[in-house]
Amino acid sequence: MAMASREASLETIRQRGKLRVGIKDNLRPLGFRDGQGQLVGLEIALAHRLALALLGDEKAVELIPVQNQDRLPLLLNGDVDFIIAQMGQNPARDRLVDFSPPYYLDGVGLISKNQQLTNLERQQPHTIAVLNNSGTIPVIKQAFPQATLVGVDSYDQAYRALEQGQAMAFAGDNSVLSGWVQSQPDYYHWPLQLTVNPLAIAMAKGLQHQALQREVNQTLLELRASGWLRQQWKMWGLPF
Repeated sequence: MAMASREASLETIRQRGKLRVGIKDNLRPLGFRDGQGQLVGLEIALAHRLALALLGDEKAVELIPVQNQDRLPLLLNGDVDFIIAQMGQNPARDRLVDFSPPYYLDGVGLISKNQQLTNLERQQPHTIAVLNNSGTIPVIKQAFPQATLVGVDSYDQAYRALEQGQAMAFAGDNSVLSGWVQSQPDYYHWPLQLTVNPLAIAMAKGLQHQALQREVNQTLLELRASGWLRQQWKMWGLPF
């Protein structure tokens, strides 16, 4: 991907008078619409706090829903200033964009209707659903070497597999599974944290963006030190 020429610096953002932030609108509890259709969640709250820190007005932000495959192209093309949309930092992405300090440490967990989920014996032949072609597959294979893995193409399909008894549990990101439990309270969440996936704000690379990056990074550090992030994790039901 080529770097874009329309990426915004701190000066141009302040001249514009608002942030443009790529977010999720269907991923509880990170970014989703409440019963009144309002965007809420941890990442939405963080976008508003950044607007307050950078522009003095928490409402000075345009929230732009994004799909996973569109996150990097939108940032690199300059269509958004940041991405705050369950983007984990990894070496491949580090080559394309810069990241803030993490605002949440995600990881792999399990969800099930079985109340004895936390007593799982890892050497027993359990049946566990996983998203096809996901990084969760090798993690679960290592943690549960005797398990039979059932591939699914979506969270909806995983739900059906559990409801129909095709799998005893489903493995996925703890952030997503915590939202599942909130909407389906008859399920139980086991946040194994077998891996650590730091969720961070993605920003454009380049010398012209260093002032913006410093402001964002300093704001994240202050939000962590003040306890604001921890309060938000608790408020949105995220395991930590």
